[in-house]
Amino acid sequence: MSGAPWLARQGQAGPRWRCETRAGARRMAREEGLIRQITPWGIWVLAVNGMIGAGIFAVPAGAAAAMGGWSPLIYLVCAALLGVIIACFAEIATRFRETGGPVLYVSTAFGRFAGYQTGMAVYATRVTAFGANVNLLVATFGFFWADAAEGPVRIVLIALVVGALALLNISGARPAMQAMGALTLLKFLPLLALAGVGLFFIDPGLFPQAGDQFALPAFSAWGAAALLVIYAFVGWESALIPAGETKNPARAMPLGLFWALGVVAVLYVVIQTVAVGVLPDLATSERALVDVAAVLFGPVGALFLTAGVIVSVGGNIAGTMVTAPRLTYAMAREQTLPAWFGKVDEKRHTPSHSIVFFAGLGFVLAVFGSFVWLAMISAFVRVLVYLACIAAMPRLRRIAPQAEGGFVVPWGWTIPLLAVGGSLVLLSQVGWQSIAYTGLYLAGAAALYAMMGWLKAR
Repeated sequence: MSGAPWLARQGQAGPRWRCETRAGARRMAREEGLIRQITPWGIWVLAVNGMIGAGIFAVPAGAAAAMGGWSPLIYLVCAALLGVIIACFAEIATRFRETGGPVLYVSTAFGRFAGYQTGMAVYATRVTAFGANVNLLVATFGFFWADAAEGPVRIVLIALVVGALALLNISGARPAMQAMGALTLLKFLPLLALAGVGLFFIDPGLFPQAGDQFALPAFSAWGAAALLVIYAFVGWESALIPAGETKNPARAMPLGLFWALGVVAVLYVVIQTVAVGVLPDLATSERALVDVAAVLFGPVGALFLTAGVIVSVGGNIAGTMVTAPRLTYAMAREQTLPAWFGKVDEKRHTPSHSIVFFAGLGFVLAVFGSFVWLAMISAFVRVLVYLACIAAMPRLRRIAPQAEGGFVVPWGWTIPLLAVGGSLVLLSQVGWQSIAYTGLYLAGAAALYAMMGWLKAR
C-alpha cells in the first residue's frame, strides 16, 4: 500500500477519497456503478450551460440602468470575482474523484450534517431554477404558438420537455452530453451573430465622453450592478457534481471551469458593449437583446433572438437535468438520503431513480412555480455554498490527498481570502426576505435529517 493514498473512511459512510492509479479509478467506478464518459469538453459544456441561461437576455438592461455606458466594466469585475472563486473550487475538485461536488467537499471537511445541508441547498436552487426555466421555455413557445403559453397545452408541453430530458439522461451520460453539445453550439449562434455584427454599428457617442459624464459611477451603483450581473455567471458549480462520471477529473475540472469562465466573460462584455452602443434606451428595455437584434437585423433578427432564448434556456435545463440528479445520488451513497435515490440502472449505468424524482419535482414546479420564489432562495444560497466550500479548503489541504499534477491555487491564501471578501460583499446586498426563506428551508432540511437519523436508529 505504500506510494498511493488509499481509501480512507470516517465511520461507515463518512468522507472518502481514492487512489489516483488507473486500477483504483476503475475499482471506484465499479463501486459507484457509473461509467467515466465525461471529458474536459463535457465539463466545459456543463459549466457554460449553467452560466448562459435566460439571464443574459435580460441583464444588459438592468446593468445599463445602474451604470450607463460604464456597464461593460461590471462584467469584467464579476468575471474577476468569479475567477478567484472558481480557482478555489478548481483546487478542491482535484482532490476528489467521486460524484457529489460541493456536498462532498463540505462533508469531508465539516462532517455529514454540514454536507447534507449544503447538498439540500444546492439541490433546491437547481430544481427551482429548472422548474422556472422550463416554465419560461414553454412561455417563449407562445411567441410562435399562442396556445402554448396557457391552459392544458402548456401543461402537456411542460410534460413533454421534462419527460424527454429525463429519458435522454436515463439512457446514458454520453447521449445526454452529445445533446447538450448540440444545444450549446446552437445557443452560441445568435449571441455570436449579435456580438460580431453589432461591433460594426456601435455609436461611440452613447459611451461616456471626456467631461462631467466621464466620472465613474458611485460605489452603490457598482454594488447593485454586481449583484445583478453576477447571477448571469453562476451555475458553473453544477459541473463539479458528476466527477464520478468524468475521465481524469483532476485535469478535466480545472480546464473545463477556467475555459468556460473565459469564453463567457468575453462574450458577455462584447454583448453589453454592443447593447450600449446600439440601443440608446437600453436601460428601459424589457427585451434588451431582442430589441438590439431588431435594430441590427429588423423583425427577422428579433425572431432569430427569440429562437435563441428557446435554445439557450433549453441548454440550461438540459445541463441541470444531467447534474442535479447526481447530487441526490451522491447524498444517498453518503446515507443522508434514502437508498432509493442511489439506485443505478444496471443496463445503462445512470442514477435512474434520482433522475425520475428530479423530473417529477421539476414538472410540478414548472406548472405551479414562479421566478420570484426562485430568486429569493438562489440569490442567498449560492453565495453561502461558495463560502462553505472555500472555508473547507484549509482542512481539505491537510486531509485529502491531491491528485498528481492537480491544480493548486497560487500565492498561498491570497486568492481564497479575496474570494471570501468578494462573497461577503455580495451577501451584504441580499435582502432580508431571501435570508428568511433560506433559513426556513434549511431548518426544514435539518428536521428531515434528524427524523432520518431517528428512523435509522430504530
